[in-house]
Amino acid sequence: MDYHDKNNSRKKWKNRDLITSMEFAITGLLTAFKEERNMRKHGVSAVLVVLLGLLFQVSAIEWLFLLLAVSLVIAFEIVNSAIENVVDLASDYHFSMLAKHAKDMAAGAVLFVSGYALLTGAIIFLPKVWNLLF
Repeated sequence: MDYHDKNNSRKKWKNRDLITSMEFAITGLLTAFKEERNMRKHGVSAVLVVLLGLLFQVSAIEWLFLLLAVSLVIAFEIVNSAIENVVDLASDYHFSMLAKHAKDMAAGAVLFVSGYALLTGAIIFLPKVWNLLF
């Protein structure tokens, strides 16, 4: 394969317009939800958060923090899955300490934003549940 063939091959994957870019992005989201178990769990959690927000009639500011937390967790999970796929591809499924570190750090980033989401949910919902019970 010469340079010209390689260059044309790359152009096939280059987003040609906004619609094509959107199609690739939506395919990525659907793939994440279809193929990643943790993504489905985050999706269920997001639906529960929205339902609780509606039930407890959270304020606009509280909605902003809840939606930020949910969005961060989902976005980081997608990036984590992408990193895992690329690392597996690059390491050809052979063990590499660098590959392990990359995957562990990506998973750690998801854990970190999940902690933020949990803390945000606790700050917003625990007082409301407390007031409801007592």
